[in-house]
Amino acid sequence: MIKYNRLNILFLLCFMGSTFVSEAQQKDGFKTIFNGKNMKNWEADTSHWRIENGCFVGEVTKEKPLKTNTFMIYRGTIPENFEFKASYRISPEGNSGVQYRSEALDNLPFALKGYQADIDGANRYTGQNYEERGRGFLAMRGEQSVLKEGQKPTITGSVGKSDELKAKIKVDDWNEIHIIAKGNHLMHYINGVLMSETTDEDLVKRKFTGLIGLQLHVMAKMKVEYKDIYLKEVKVN
Repeated sequence: MIKYNRLNILFLLCFMGSTFVSEAQQKDGFKTIFNGKNMKNWEADTSHWRIENGCFVGEVTKEKPLKTNTFMIYRGTIPENFEFKASYRISPEGNSGVQYRSEALDNLPFALKGYQADIDGANRYTGQNYEERGRGFLAMRGEQSVLKEGQKPTITGSVGKSDELKAKIKVDDWNEIHIIAKGNHLMHYINGVLMSETTDEDLVKRKFTGLIGLQLHVMAKMKVEYKDIYLKEVKVN
């Protein structure tokens, strides 16, 4: 007869819970794109990014300063219409985000430009849509916006008050980010709550495909962790 102590039982419950979550994600069409062990299908500046306890960890310290924003870039596929999910934890002073439909810069290694679902430790910007090295702020948290060529974003509605949405985001703890990009319609969720929504009707600058990347922002000091990273490619009629 097998005897289980308390530690055995806790380990078994954690393993079963992780398995059930993984199976649920797979059944829903999501596929894991980070195995938690190595950088297969990913590339980054390893002086600032590492793998630790099954997570991608990006860190800036006094001993290892950062001169330009750098990214952990996914090279497994270049999705067009998709849903992306990941769990993240960021230090209170940190600044990060998930870029998508982005382009790599020829003159800077591990740098991207494109749409970004912003994340920061103080939750001042978390959930908004910002286009790095492009048009800038596309939709602040709580906003529904429409983008037109040569114009500032037009605010067409609201998905909630910014401060009330901010209250749904945990500080210095694990949160889930969920990005939905279908056609020219872009939605950012945190912990299952819609934070911003953008419709890009700019025929010149909008993008329908590109790279996915996890940002490490220039700061004096910060740390960000990502795990449980999933991608689901979808069809749009």
